[in-house]
Amino acid sequence: GLPAMAHLYEELPNFHAVLDDVRRQIALCEDSGDALEITPMLLLGPPGVGKTHFAREVAQLLGTGMGFISMSALTAGWVLSGASSQWKGARPGKVFETLVDGQYANPVMVVDEIDKARGEHAYDPLGALYSLLEHDTAHSFTDEFAEVPIDASQVIWVATANDERSIPEPILNRMNVYEVQMPDLEAARAIARRLYQSIR
Repeated sequence: GLPAMAHLYEELPNFHAVLDDVRRQIALCEDSGDALEITPMLLLGPPGVGKTHFAREVAQLLGTGMGFISMSALTAGWVLSGASSQWKGARPGKVFETLVDGQYANPVMVVDEIDKARGEHAYDPLGALYSLLEHDTAHSFTDEFAEVPIDASQVIWVATANDERSIPEPILNRMNVYEVQMPDLEAARAIARRLYQSIR
């Protein structure tokens, strides 16, 4: 059934449009009897607006596990798709690890600060997304390290960014883009109060 979302509307007042869309997609899957599918989403907004916090809350709401990749701290261009086992220090990519180590076939993959992906790597750090964000090609995604095709078509993608101008157009076209505004003064106070209570 539909998960309880009322608390998120209270806790994330500047994300109502995104929550409405997520709720509609979940309801559609429930009515049709299909597996849970949510269109990849990109959350655009200034730093501190709560984009990463929202992504974590969505993962907790759906309860299917989460993988997290910070593009600003990326140290290897193959972190998504893995590197060939012939290379020294090679290992599987984050998508393969999250699916194999997790309990569900549809985890939430959070690509944080996707606009900060560096282009100087030997591998394009966003290259794997061209196939992973397409439902048909993601059905047989092959990690370069594992060399075994896996079905990544049910992965739920949530990306965050401050500026969409540095994100390749083909990736933008594969995602629903939401512009998130800073909360007003009253909403900001409510958010701060809830965060303080959770810390306490």
